[in-house]
Amino acid sequence: MTNQMLMYLMIVTGGLLVVILVAFMILNNKLKSKETKYIAQLVEGTKTNGFSMDVFYQKVYIYCSKIPFLKRYVLKIRRRLEIINLEDEYLTRKQTAQIVFKGLLVIIPLTIIVVYLTRHNAILMLTLFLFEMFFIETFMEGMVDKIDNQLLRQQIDMFGEMRHSYHEYNMVEEALYDVAQNDEVEVSRQVEKIHEVLLSDDPETELEKYYDIAPNSYLKEFAGVSYLTKEFGDRKDKDGASLYLKNLNNIVQEMQLEILKRDKLDYVFQSLSMIAAIPILFLDVMKNWAISQFAFTKQFYNGTAGFLAQMAIVIVTIICYIFVRTLKDNGSVNTAKNMENPWQKRLYEKKLVKKFIDYIMPKDGTKEYRKVVALLKDNASKLKMEWLYINRVACVIIAFILSMFIILVSHRYAINYVYTEPTSDYNLLGNMSEREEMTAMEKTKKDNVFLDKFRTNFSITQDELKKDIAKSKEYGDATDKELDTITQRIWDKLQIVQSEYLKWFELLISCAVGAIGYYGPIFLLQFQKKMRQMEMENEVMSFQTIILMLMKIERVNVEMILEWLERYANIFKEPISRCVNNFESGAWEALEELKNELSFQQLIRLVEGLQSAVESIPIREAFDELDTERSYHQEKRKESNERLISRKSMIGKVLGFAPMVILFVGYLIIPLCVIGLTSMTEAFNTMSSM
Repeated sequence: MTNQMLMYLMIVTGGLLVVILVAFMILNNKLKSKETKYIAQLVEGTKTNGFSMDVFYQKVYIYCSKIPFLKRYVLKIRRRLEIINLEDEYLTRKQTAQIVFKGLLVIIPLTIIVVYLTRHNAILMLTLFLFEMFFIETFMEGMVDKIDNQLLRQQIDMFGEMRHSYHEYNMVEEALYDVAQNDEVEVSRQVEKIHEVLLSDDPETELEKYYDIAPNSYLKEFAGVSYLTKEFGDRKDKDGASLYLKNLNNIVQEMQLEILKRDKLDYVFQSLSMIAAIPILFLDVMKNWAISQFAFTKQFYNGTAGFLAQMAIVIVTIICYIFVRTLKDNGSVNTAKNMENPWQKRLYEKKLVKKFIDYIMPKDGTKEYRKVVALLKDNASKLKMEWLYINRVACVIIAFILSMFIILVSHRYAINYVYTEPTSDYNLLGNMSEREEMTAMEKTKKDNVFLDKFRTNFSITQDELKKDIAKSKEYGDATDKELDTITQRIWDKLQIVQSEYLKWFELLISCAVGAIGYYGPIFLLQFQKKMRQMEMENEVMSFQTIILMLMKIERVNVEMILEWLERYANIFKEPISRCVNNFESGAWEALEELKNELSFQQLIRLVEGLQSAVESIPIREAFDELDTERSYHQEKRKESNERLISRKSMIGKVLGFAPMVILFVGYLIIPLCVIGLTSMTEAFNTMSSM
């Protein structure tokens, strides 16, 4: 390096040092400024010395949102919580992370237990993993239901505060603003949203938007009554009480009845879901116990029959678990599934799929078409006809493939049992000693040589097998009597191995299972319809409460009452919607058509009252009995809820305990009795022939 280059290097290095020194001095001056000190104090005030669970849950939410498998659950839970926590992103993320984290704390130990108990049965392990996915989803939904129930209880306290504020201000919007100041409870956000709706430039449009995102019907009623009171003013009832406060009291009574019903349903079903699911975890435990205590059952549990029995119990358990969860549904907040672009729609857009579905789908105007449409409407299902039939075809394919898989695996189990089972006579009680088992396994290995050799030779005779055995090194030194016994034993094994292939009737069974799967979605819709029919009386009584609140408000007409009933209807939504659409063409005719579509007598009486209000008498007089018989209807509502809970409890117990009964009776007691009696009969026959 020359002196000139060295000088340039020193100049550049010195310049860099000067620049760094100047920058350091500038930054140091800024750090000492008042604004920087103030910001540092604010940041310091937000720091926590210890561990913060809020920060932990925010990090959990971010991490889980990036994991492909967990992301699905995070988004699903978030969609439901967004309705409860209006525009509160921080709380929504926190509650979502709490639910997902608690779910992981449950599923991870459960997965370890499943792996340990089914480590020798890969098929059962995979089945249980699929079942775990459904179980954890149900577990998370139950936690969201608890948050929704908590919101319902907060609403009762909120209505109490609303009464006091309304007494003080005598204005709905001022009372709402006062109640909304409590930021500690989730319901305050709902009240704040309702307050914003009432003060907006177009409250009717904003109110309709709020109806779409309200967590429950009681907040809808509260928002609607508050709007009507703000627009038309409050009035005194005949006893001098505020009509607005009386309507709030009616809503509170409805919520109290709903909370009692949900609490009782939760109490009845809190253990039934686990009772229905737990037996599936003890299949291998019971199998190992039975084999250890009664060795003669080993052939059953390790063979085809035992495998098929295990699969039957798994399927029955999953079906019963699904029905128990459906039966337990307490009407808490649920967001509708995304029906804008579901997988059924994307699949139906395929030309070949569309052509096939249109071919098997009933034609418009036929009896079958009307029957399926009525079933979908009775369930208030968002499915279209073609989507339903795509589901049915998918169930056929899944059921057929699953049954074929089970049959093929059962054949593999039977062959594997022949190849791996120690060759020895079974004792009625107890197991072989270690030495006896080693000797038996040596016989099995020798027999397997001939099984491998003649497994694919279906033309071999027993005499040819005997000659080959006599020439072999394994049994070449056997006596004639021993040779006959060995030949018969290997021949029996060979017949089993050669017979374990897919047979025509097994293919027919798989087709039959597929046919059953074709009707699976219809069976589920019919079950849901039966459950909804049990809720009919409860919904009509809620209609009575709505009419009772509206009939005393001035400027309320029959059409407005029908719009309110449509808004809060679930089971009877379709006929009421048609009545609202046809109302302008003729009020009496539309109500008469609605009455002809209904079969529930209590709702027919309400429609007759609306007809009377259309023609001759005021609404208040048409439904005067609802006010005078209010206490009677309240008691009847309680009794109706008791009957509903009792019926659901009875059905739930049958479904919940069915897997347990099948496990003990079908998988333990019956095999023990049948195989034990068969073994004793064979033993007696052997002794008699000696």
